[in-house]
Amino acid sequence: MASGTKSKGASKPKGKSNSANKARRSVVGSARKPKPWGMIAAIVAVVALAAGVFTYAFMEIDAKEKWVVSEENQDPSVNIGGVVRETYDAGQHVTGEQRVAYDQSPPFGGPHDQSWADCNGTVYPNPVRSENMVHSLEHGSVWIAYNPDQVKGKALDTLKAKVEGQPYMLMSPYPGLDKPISLQSWGHQLKLSNADDERVDQFIKSLRQNNYQNPEPGGRCDVQGTGFDVTNPPPFVAEPPAKDDPTTVTMDGKGAVDESAQEQGGMQAPPAGEPTAPATGAEVPTGAATPPPSQ
Repeated sequence: MASGTKSKGASKPKGKSNSANKARRSVVGSARKPKPWGMIAAIVAVVALAAGVFTYAFMEIDAKEKWVVSEENQDPSVNIGGVVRETYDAGQHVTGEQRVAYDQSPPFGGPHDQSWADCNGTVYPNPVRSENMVHSLEHGSVWIAYNPDQVKGKALDTLKAKVEGQPYMLMSPYPGLDKPISLQSWGHQLKLSNADDERVDQFIKSLRQNNYQNPEPGGRCDVQGTGFDVTNPPPFVAEPPAKDDPTTVTMDGKGAVDESAQEQGGMQAPPAGEPTAPATGAEVPTGAATPPPSQ
């Protein structure tokens, strides 16, 4: 009887025992299962990397769109630092005996020779008469001029690679140029010191064959029947023309021939029966002594 009483008094309340056990298991469980900080950090890093990749991709797309010509982006060159812009009247022609008193050096608009320089990716080894080069700009070309005393070797090869075989591109040395490199499009100019400057490509992408900025985009670049000899072009003359010379044409077009007058004389179309030269600039005939077309 006594032992039974003792046994009954020694038992502990089940509720308290279960609570203590649960508390111990909770403590032990917490000690055994620490928070996965490493995994959390890895997930955060992956998310951050993905965000960076998408941001970079969107930035790249936006950067490329900056140089795409469209109705909403008619002059992408506004995004290029250092570009000089001028407004020039088009369609004012001079003869081979006349010279234009250009307001810029190199010129990038204004009266020009009735015969354009070949602009089928042509790299001229010698300086070319400015009046012929400017006419090529009217057709939508980009002219890369360089100072032959400052641009040589690798830098020269870098520029050539951007021109050779590329339609509506031409390049020539320009003695006395105040910067190593100067890029010209009609009404636009950019002078640079380094052939590796990213603005070279940006300028070309923005303005070559830009139908909003060039008076005659898509005009001919071959010289068949124009009288321009790509193998022996008219030479460059460094000295500005004399103002009192009767053969000098001013920037307002005084002394020039309006293009419409040549149209009436049948000088706009290529001579009958003459094929168009391939857009490589590799082989261009010397031309015949026929009235030069204007586009």
